[in-house]
Amino acid sequence: EYVITKEIGQRLEQFLDAYNNYDTANGVWISGFFGSGKSHLLKMLALLLENDEIGGRRALEFFEAKLGNEPMLAGALRKAVSIPSKSILFNIDQKADVISKTDVDALLSVFQKVFDEMCGYYGKQPHIAQFERDLDSRGQLGAFKQAFERISGKPWERGREQVLFEEKNIAAAFAEATGGEVTADVLTRYRTDTRVSIEDFANTVKAWIDAQGPKFRLNFFVDE
Repeated sequence: EYVITKEIGQRLEQFLDAYNNYDTANGVWISGFFGSGKSHLLKMLALLLENDEIGGRRALEFFEAKLGNEPMLAGALRKAVSIPSKSILFNIDQKADVISKTDVDALLSVFQKVFDEMCGYYGKQPHIAQFERDLDSRGQLGAFKQAFERISGKPWERGREQVLFEEKNIAAAFAEATGGEVTADVLTRYRTDTRVSIEDFANTVKAWIDAQGPKFRLNFFVDE
């Protein structure tokens, strides 16, 4: 149902030119009056660039039909879609914890949270997400989850929400998965040692992108 007006088409051409000919600048600000459709456009871009299948059709197919009289814009859109990418779309107020909004690193914390969730880790607690990431990087996360569920009687996805009550089970599962000794305070140490910085976050994201293959892009679509 999305309508590409003449003005939106012109703005899309500018955006796609920058996206297809990437050169250092990596941010775009969508500006407009209240109710002008900024959030709607943001969602359309997130769907289009990732080009997932929707109702048996790719997102690009829906838009190509709207651009029959705009061959240049259609071509630019096809080129953008050909670049492998992943979209993370979120409303920053909804993702920000009430306490974190007053913190100096509030913005960074939200980006870390949505990135961790996209990776399948526990975004609500960065030290637990880092614990999972470290296990995953060693190929031991699956074994840990299986051991935890067998020992505790519940899946890890539930257990990680109640870590204070699951310390013994976590320690036993961690020892079994890693082949080490039972260490009761493993998550306590992660809580103490985990610090989020812009540099660390950038390096983590870059490592993930590099692992996806050449020319892959990770696009954050932030609705404020």
